[in-house]
Amino acid sequence: MPFAKETTDFIPPQLWPPNSHDLISVDYHIWSILERRVYRTRIQDVDHVVKHWQKFDQKIIDWAIKQWQPRLQA
Repeated sequence: MPFAKETTDFIPPQLWPPNSHDLISVDYHIWSILERRVYRTRIQDVDHVVKHWQKFDQKIIDWAIKQWQPRLQA
């Protein structure tokens, strides 16, 4: 598989659905939290967003992924 090095190993590409609204919840969860944090103050530049991303708690991302896996399997 030519792109195997670039994909995660917990869900093989053969199981990826072509289009599913159930999968978007990971993005919505993570981005909604990041968006609230970023917009607390006026955005001056990209570094402002990067600063907040660097402070993002890995536990939030892990929780979103954990919620995503059962949806994908369903």
